[in-house]
Amino acid sequence: MTKELNLLAINLTKRCNLACAHCYLDARTLEHGAGNELSTNEVCHLLDDLARRSTESMIVLTGGEPLLRKDLEEIITHGSGLGFSMVIGTNATALTERRVKSLKAAGLLGVGISVDSLNPALHDDFRGKKDCWQKTMDSIEHCRTHSLPFQIHFSINKNNRHEIDDIIAFSIEKGAMVLNVFFLICTGRGESMTDISPQQYDQALAHLIKAQKSTDKLIIRPRCAPHYKRVAHQLNPESEIVKVSGYDGDGCIAGIHYCRITDEGNFTACPYIETSLGNIRNSNFWQIWDENPDLLALRTPKLEGKCGACEYQKLCGGCRARPVAAGNDLMAEDPWCAYMPEDGEIIEPFQKKAVTVKWSDEAAQRLSHIPGFIQKLVKKRAEAYVQELGEDTILPDHLSKLAEKRFGGKMPFFKGRASGE
Repeated sequence: MTKELNLLAINLTKRCNLACAHCYLDARTLEHGAGNELSTNEVCHLLDDLARRSTESMIVLTGGEPLLRKDLEEIITHGSGLGFSMVIGTNATALTERRVKSLKAAGLLGVGISVDSLNPALHDDFRGKKDCWQKTMDSIEHCRTHSLPFQIHFSINKNNRHEIDDIIAFSIEKGAMVLNVFFLICTGRGESMTDISPQQYDQALAHLIKAQKSTDKLIIRPRCAPHYKRVAHQLNPESEIVKVSGYDGDGCIAGIHYCRITDEGNFTACPYIETSLGNIRNSNFWQIWDENPDLLALRTPKLEGKCGACEYQKLCGGCRARPVAAGNDLMAEDPWCAYMPEDGEIIEPFQKKAVTVKWSDEAAQRLSHIPGFIQKLVKKRAEAYVQELGEDTILPDHLSKLAEKRFGGKMPFFKGRASGE
C-alpha cells in the first residue's frame, strides 16, 4: 500500500557537541561519528530522487548535531531550490547569529530548538555540558532578531514534567510557532533513564490537550505519543484534535507518512527502530518506500496483545518502536500504555463530510505565505473549519476568522495581506 510521505528525517551526522541523557546514540558514536557519512552529493542526490515524485514532504535535517556539517547551507539551498520545506532540529548551542543569517539566506524555513528545562542547571545536566542553556537562549534571540521561525522541542521526563505549563508560557513569550513535546523511547543512551510511568504519560497528554484548548497563541503537539488521539477521544469524542487529525487514524506514523535516513544511508521506519530496510547507496528510496514488507505491515497492521484487542487501535495503535525496544515484535502491544481495552466496537477515524472543499485564489495565495513546516497543519484545520460551517469554498475571511479563533491572530499572513505580497 503506497502512502504519502509527509515527513523525512535525514540524520546528517552522528557527531554531536553534547552528550544528552535521552539520545538514542551511544557516547562514542556521538563524539567520533561513524566515519562513513553521506556526502553532500549523496544527500542532494536523495533530494533529487524525492523531487521526481513530489516536493510536498517536509525535510528535517538532524543528527547528532547537524550544525557540525560544514555543507549544511549547501544542502538546504539545494533542497529549497527543488521546492522542499527544509528545516533543522538542533540543540542550538552552535546557532550563532552569523549561522542564523547564513541558514536563512540558504532557504531554511524553520528550526526546532531543544529546551529541556527552564532551570539552567537541570537543562545543562540533561544535555551533559555546562552553559548549554544560555547558548540556547541566545540562539532563540538570534532567530527572533532575524525573523527565522522556530519551534521549541521539550523532551518530557520524570525530572521536568512539572514544567509543562512553564514551557508553554515560555514558548508563547518567545514567539515560537509550535511547542513539540517529545515522549521518550528508551534506546541508546536513553536506556539508562527512568521514563515517566504509563499513568504519568496519560496524565501529561491530558494536560497538553487541556492546555491547547485554553490557549490560541501556540500550537502544542506531542511527539512519539500515538496515545494522544485516544486520550483526546476519551475527554471529548467531538474534539477538534480528533476531527482535524483523525482522517487517516494518525497514531504512530512510522513507515506510514514518515521515515528516516541515517548518516550512512540506511532507511528506517523511524529513528527509534534501528532495523535497516535498505540503503539509499544501493537501493532506490521510492522502491523501499513502496515495496518493503515491514513498511507494508505498518500500513496494514495486525496488532497483537491488548493493542490488537483495543477499540482505539485505528485512532492510536500504540508506538511501534517501544515494543521493539523492549525486545518484542514490531506488532506487539505498546508496553507504555495504561489503557485496558473494554471489548467495545473499534472506533473509526473521523471521516470528512462528503463535500469537496475548494480554495479561492486569494486564500491559496495567503496559505502559501505560511512557513512550510506548519502549512499542512493549517491547511487541514482550515478545511475542517469550513466543512464544519457547511460551506465548500475557503475564502480569505475564513482564514482571518480561523487565525483569531485558533491562533489568536498570531499568524499575520492571514490578515490584511494583499494577493501577491
